[in-house]
Amino acid sequence: MSRIGKQPVAPVSGVTVTVDGQTVTAKGSKGELSVVLVDLVKPEMTEEGVLVTPVDESREARAAWGMSRTLVHNIVVGVSTGFERKLAISGVGYRAQMQGSDLKLSLGFSHEVIFKAPDGITLASPTQTEIIVTGIDKQQVGQVAANIREFRPPEPYKGKGVRYADEVIVRKEGKKK
Repeated sequence: MSRIGKQPVAPVSGVTVTVDGQTVTAKGSKGELSVVLVDLVKPEMTEEGVLVTPVDESREARAAWGMSRTLVHNIVVGVSTGFERKLAISGVGYRAQMQGSDLKLSLGFSHEVIFKAPDGITLASPTQTEIIVTGIDKQQVGQVAANIREFRPPEPYKGKGVRYADEVIVRKEGKKK
């Protein structure tokens, strides 16, 4: 039994959730998102919220059960509060700044990297060493943060590069004499 799948997605104030077959749609103050669930699970509206149940006791249905419930939960949270991912930049001369709605990164290359934010994503750089990625789609926010990190991933000897704010870089010892 899936511990996550058994829990209903509780309704949030200001968010209307509709279930139409395998499609679950959520509308809130930040926008509208929908997710199409696999045929192995069945979503339904109850007084506790959206309840996702497997159609049978097969291994595949039970595997998709918890993930489907989490996808529904993510769209409900996304349209009500949104998601945020923070990145930190460390290294001498490494910095980020906003250039209109684009992000300009100086990461030790011979050129500056200009990153254009996709639709639905907002980029902010409150300080030169901090980047905040926000949006309503959790998957898209994580992917954009990973794309920015990919320009200069943190290296293990000095820790220079772009890392997630909560990421711990395992440092290596330099060579001995």
